[in-house]
Amino acid sequence: MEQVLIIEDDKGLNQGLCKALKTDGRQVVSCINLQTAREQLLCQIPNLILLDLNLPDGNGLTLLKEIRAGSAKTAIILLTANDTDEDIVNGLEQGADDYITKPFSLSVLRARVNTQLRKARDKEPMTIIEIEPYSFDFTALRFCANGIPVELSKTEQKLLRLLVENRGRTMERAILVDRIWTDGADFVDENALSVTVKRLRDKLNAHKYIKTVYGIGYMWVNDYE
Repeated sequence: MEQVLIIEDDKGLNQGLCKALKTDGRQVVSCINLQTAREQLLCQIPNLILLDLNLPDGNGLTLLKEIRAGSAKTAIILLTANDTDEDIVNGLEQGADDYITKPFSLSVLRARVNTQLRKARDKEPMTIIEIEPYSFDFTALRFCANGIPVELSKTEQKLLRLLVENRGRTMERAILVDRIWTDGADFVDENALSVTVKRLRDKLNAHKYIKTVYGIGYMWVNDYE
């Protein structure tokens, strides 16, 4: 499912954008400042970000620079009341994909969002990982063990992806918890990760592949002998 992240401090506009952009195949998440946006981005990188430049705790361009300094290729559309050439050029040079100035038409915004998402889909690399005897398709959400489909919960899918994309590397428990649980809860029961690991192992019969690194975390072993 595609995800759009809206970062806009005007609560009325924020709610209107959420309603206008939500579809059956699209999740919309909203934040009202840079702090909550950064917390959300630690959990999941969205397909597209609508980023207001004038936020109560800083300039949206700061967050734009942070995102582009990393490896995230998410599409970013700037929302701004500033329409001078300097503001527009500055945003585009920092890595924004598009911009729209306030006030704007929701229908125009929807069209621009759909265009950027379509471009992102066209450039999206294959997300099928083949590790004998497994096949994991994270785009179509099809997971097979020995050719047999396996149903995984969203939490199990997130854990699996983190492990197989970092196979051969120990993933610390704290990092896994931060990246898997995205509901904004201040506290996650320490046992939740252990339970999720056990369920994933059992469903995939992957006890030989998902290794517990005691006192640290978990690893999908690169080669099992």
